[in-house]
Amino acid sequence: MVKELISEINIGIVGHVDHGKTTLVASLSGKWTDVHSEELKRGITIKLGYADSIFYNCPKCKLFSPKEKCAKCKEKCEPLRKVSFIDAPGHETLMATMLSGAAIIDAALLLVSANEECPQPQTREHLMALEILGIKNIIIVQNKIDLVSKEEAIKNYKDIKAFVKGSVAENAPIIPISAQHNVNISNLIEEIENNFKTPKRDSTASPLLFIARSFDVNKPGTNWDKLTGGVLGGALKQGKINLDDEITILPGLRVEEQGKVLWKPLETKITGLKHGNQDVKEITPGGSVGVMTQLDPSLVKSDNLIGNVAGYKDKLPKVWHEITLKPTLLKRVVGSKEDLEVENIKKGESLMLNINSSISLGVVTDLKKDQIQVSLKIPVCADTKDHFAISRRIGTRWRLIGIGNIIE
Repeated sequence: MVKELISEINIGIVGHVDHGKTTLVASLSGKWTDVHSEELKRGITIKLGYADSIFYNCPKCKLFSPKEKCAKCKEKCEPLRKVSFIDAPGHETLMATMLSGAAIIDAALLLVSANEECPQPQTREHLMALEILGIKNIIIVQNKIDLVSKEEAIKNYKDIKAFVKGSVAENAPIIPISAQHNVNISNLIEEIENNFKTPKRDSTASPLLFIARSFDVNKPGTNWDKLTGGVLGGALKQGKINLDDEITILPGLRVEEQGKVLWKPLETKITGLKHGNQDVKEITPGGSVGVMTQLDPSLVKSDNLIGNVAGYKDKLPKVWHEITLKPTLLKRVVGSKEDLEVENIKKGESLMLNINSSISLGVVTDLKKDQIQVSLKIPVCADTKDHFAISRRIGTRWRLIGIGNIIE
């Protein structure tokens, strides 16, 4: 029975750098998601990490666990649900990657370290990103309680409550844990099961796959006749895709022809599908997925296709090279240690735009009363109902300043 479980929900783990996100993923799934060489060297998450977990409940002890055997009575537990965790980077220089990850999650765990002052800059920024992207299902995880006294933990709890007051997370439960020592993980899983319900999916709609990773899985030196095609990783927003389907990828591949930079759509056939580590014949929304294709491996290596959208030909959203946005600016710059007001957008300035799993830089070419026109350096495939996160370069960092919607 357990082998047949398919991930039903994507849960993002967000928060300030070094507050224990990757350690928590390991506690909840048994998988360490930092696999990039620089991540291991620097001890931070650079790229989005993925891990699946099956939640169990012990009929005898009533404890919740990510393991099949109860830690207390050693009896076999009952499987409840399979979930996918997406570990987003907390470092301020990697905010764009976090926003891309937030686009494919259904709910979020917001980590706050009990041994640091709350809020830290990226704690504030990540919470604002969740609010902008419409993610309302949030549980606050007060981590590292093993490093503070009872009084310090209570003070930190009160600081968290004050911080989230008036935000989308105002009524979110706060669960104290130690991810390092697996303390109170049962209660956290129980809270996830009670609060993060499996979303209703539209499997009849035309499929939309947001590509958040792309891989060449061939080992160096593999003979040409043994090579396997490129692999796409991400999440299916709607619809379903099947083994042997023909799919189109937009905006596609960046090429240079006659001195001009163009993006050419890619078309390929699906040769394999994975939900977690399971081979499946079809994929429906829920959980992170892997899509094996006939693409030349050189096209997908080093996450070359991040930000693209895949689906059926002529059924995908429009590709935009230039967009007109109706922006809604925040009152204060998010993520900055200084208390800075958000100034009006100016003609000629550069902005960073996040939409779904894509990141693009653009230059403001025109201003109207409540609209801005932006020429994009990298085109995006997006629907008019999608939200753009708008960031401005302040000093040496990109800072979140608002959201925008496309006006046709």
